[in-house]
Amino acid sequence: MAECFGYYPLSVLNNCSGLTSYLLCDDREYAFFKSLRMITTEPPSTIPIPAPIGSRLTRILTRACIIVMAAATSLAAQSPATSNPSWRLTWSDEFNAPNGSTLDPAKWVYEIGGIGFGNHELETYTNRPVNAHQQDGNLIIAAQKEDHTGPDGISHPYTSARIITKGLFSQPYGRFEARMKLPVGKGIWPAFWLLGNDIDSVSWPKCGEIDILENIGDPATIYSTLHGPGYSGEHPITAKFPLPNGESVNTAFHIYSVEWAPHDIKFFFDDHLIAHRTPADLPAGAHWAFDHPFFIILNLAIGGIWPGDPDQTTTFPQQMLVDYVRVYQPTSSVANDRNPIQ
Repeated sequence: MAECFGYYPLSVLNNCSGLTSYLLCDDREYAFFKSLRMITTEPPSTIPIPAPIGSRLTRILTRACIIVMAAATSLAAQSPATSNPSWRLTWSDEFNAPNGSTLDPAKWVYEIGGIGFGNHELETYTNRPVNAHQQDGNLIIAAQKEDHTGPDGISHPYTSARIITKGLFSQPYGRFEARMKLPVGKGIWPAFWLLGNDIDSVSWPKCGEIDILENIGDPATIYSTLHGPGYSGEHPITAKFPLPNGESVNTAFHIYSVEWAPHDIKFFFDDHLIAHRTPADLPAGAHWAFDHPFFIILNLAIGGIWPGDPDQTTTFPQQMLVDYVRVYQPTSSVANDRNPIQ
């Protein structure tokens, strides 16, 4: 009896869109592969294709090799390890908990409230799963259009989430990176940044602030900024970076990172250098505030002085997707002239 074959799509890379291989197999074998969660889409057609000439054993062995290769590739994609020997992983969150899970309380703290954070923001930050949860290997920070009053008694027409590692993890120097896909729109302000862990004792901006990534609605432009005493607020040390042609923050995941040494800070978009900062970039007499541990912040703000408020073109909900956050230390004392992790 003749077998009916078809070319079926086989997803081989975790969290990478557009990378698909095709496997020649019959319906029963397709069901088996799908049960292994290697196939993420249904076959596009059921047009019969004659069985190829050759040994069925050869076909089976070939498919087995594909399974092993795909599994290895998937595991490599999920691993926090880096092939760059200049760096050693010190902290990470891969956000691989079951769908709907909240954040790991050993790694993150929610900042809750609607105080505007000095920027006249229009959201109330909450710890509700609707504003921050894990789904399909990503952290989703979701901004909702809804009237909400937080425990501070302040009401706002939007909710979102702001999460920090303060009190749980901080580090001086190293590489801090996040792989993210960002929302865009008028009044939408996603950010990945660091604050000095002495903020409670010396206050801002003396504690220092490293804004690895900020976006204020333009999908092809990002900002990387330093704040410190004498260079903060409306007068920071900032870089506006137009993305390479064809790239945008909202259509694909990108890696946003900083490589930070005692007197040297480099910002990257994927493997593109955005800016290289040293104490020579500061105003005369200003203090270099980046000489102590900093903690991590991820948030999705709505409105504020810089991005302006949402308008009729802004849609909700808005989602900031974070594949992972990873932190490294250099494996040697040589902190300058390093290549970013690939």
